[in-house]
Amino acid sequence: MPAWVWRVLPDCLIGGVPLQTCWLLVALVARSVKFAFVRSWSKVLGWMAVAALQFATVTATAAPATQVMTNFNKPPETELKKKLDPLQYAVTQQCGTEPPFRNAYWDNKKPGIYVDVVSGEPLFSSLDKFDSGSGWPSFTRPLPGIKIVEKEDLSHGMKRVEVRSEKADSHLGHVFPDGPAPTGLRYCINSAALRFIPLERMEAEGYGEWLEPFIKAGLYKKGQTNASAKEESSTKAGRRELATLAGGCFWGMEEILRKIPGVLDTTVGYTGGKTPNPTYKDVCTGKTGHAEAVQIVFDPGKLSYEQLLGYFFRMHDPTTLNRQHNDVGTQYRSAIFYHNEEQRQIAEKVKAQVDKSGKWKKPIVTEITAASEFYPAEEYHQDYLQKNPGGYNCHFLRD
Repeated sequence: MPAWVWRVLPDCLIGGVPLQTCWLLVALVARSVKFAFVRSWSKVLGWMAVAALQFATVTATAAPATQVMTNFNKPPETELKKKLDPLQYAVTQQCGTEPPFRNAYWDNKKPGIYVDVVSGEPLFSSLDKFDSGSGWPSFTRPLPGIKIVEKEDLSHGMKRVEVRSEKADSHLGHVFPDGPAPTGLRYCINSAALRFIPLERMEAEGYGEWLEPFIKAGLYKKGQTNASAKEESSTKAGRRELATLAGGCFWGMEEILRKIPGVLDTTVGYTGGKTPNPTYKDVCTGKTGHAEAVQIVFDPGKLSYEQLLGYFFRMHDPTTLNRQHNDVGTQYRSAIFYHNEEQRQIAEKVKAQVDKSGKWKKPIVTEITAASEFYPAEEYHQDYLQKNPGGYNCHFLRD
């Protein structure tokens, strides 16, 4: 059997090869290999998936949030290697491919836009995103007025159409004529080539000109704060309330909070500091003043704010100053960021009750302060333990 067949097989999983060609390749393998199990379609595809997953795992980190620019100058290779993680570099600069179903955005359903991870240039909208079943983010079209460069791709002995960003010349993926209406196109894009800008962060990060379609869709109102946009986009029916809590690493906190009856939505991020638009690396220095926190949208008809705080004081140790287990630093402090006077009073009440309960031998050091700007964390942090079962977690609910 020709050697090129073995090089092409993994591309079947990324939508990078037309479906008919994939079936032909599978047939060639099944006829060429003598082992009986290979003759099963499902087992062949399973073998292909395992092989493809050996390439890499995605840890898509965010590009700096300053790059909605008209005169972008692409950094030299040495600088790009420092800025991008290995997978991002391999995909955008070397036409690499990430594994299916193990990338940041294939199943991301939050409203917002996707920009080039290198330049920050806007590329696609969540309004045009659909589930193609390929395990990769798929879109019917780019953002209006945005030019996506198309190039003929004759690699692997076949003819395809590669798509690249205009300013950064980043390899994004491929486009195929088998998508849904209204365009009939499927832009099959690598998550590692993208950075996601949540709807509630678009204006603050300089992408306000792309809000109009979200306004027309009823997902956003001009002049909304990040918090109100978050609350409204989560649900538009019934009364909803917002809470912001910090108690150590936000991965474990979010995993507990999302399971509490009455909690409607959670977002991990950074708040309480002075540095605007911080990244995870910035916060880890301990110099931004921000805490790792979780913003919660909940239904007060099913879960009161007081009950929510009851869970909060059970899921972390509120007696350790600027520390939770092995995580040390001001970013891991225990804090309640209240959104109104009623929340402040309830927080003070619950803190005093917990302090007097005798459940903790040391005094409660939880900070109670007014909520300030909340900056959502990078997408790979959102629902982290759902994406990475068995990942690091130092939180649990105490009796």
